[in-house]
Amino acid sequence: MIKLYLVRHGETVDNAAHIMQGQTPGQLNEKGVQQAHDVADKMAHEAIDVFVSSDLKRSVDTCTIIAQCHHKKVITTPLLRERDWGSFTGKYIPGLKDVSWPDDVESQEQLKARAQQFIDYLKQHFDGLTVLAVGHGIINKAIQSVHFKKEMKDILPMKNTEVRVLYL
Repeated sequence: MIKLYLVRHGETVDNAAHIMQGQTPGQLNEKGVQQAHDVADKMAHEAIDVFVSSDLKRSVDTCTIIAQCHHKKVITTPLLRERDWGSFTGKYIPGLKDVSWPDDVESQEQLKARAQQFIDYLKQHFDGLTVLAVGHGIINKAIQSVHFKKEMKDILPMKNTEVRVLYL
């Protein structure tokens, strides 16, 4: 069994501006850096064996801050990347309310398949360990959807640097 602390990255400049980041690197803003430090303080006394992050900058930066007090390196994987929003990437989110989705957006089926691949990756490499993984809002939702066998719409969104615990 794996104890997984699933974390969403800290707030970014684009989060605050309501811009669809998708698989762009993203940059933590001041609030996001502080949020990561707050999680680091909260998790400082937890026994965490492995730190895994999306390979996108906003998640790597968040995970690195959290991992520092544990003196551990961060392993990155593209499996934890945010949903590929295709042509929606870089757009102002409120302006997309009534817009038809373009064909180049990663489908929910593709997203959930990637979430399952991430779970399988953890089970293959880190069985019996405690893992802290920093991802993104939608991929984290997909991981929970697959794990709990629920529809994505039935999984509550995660706030920036929110931590949820899953037992895999």
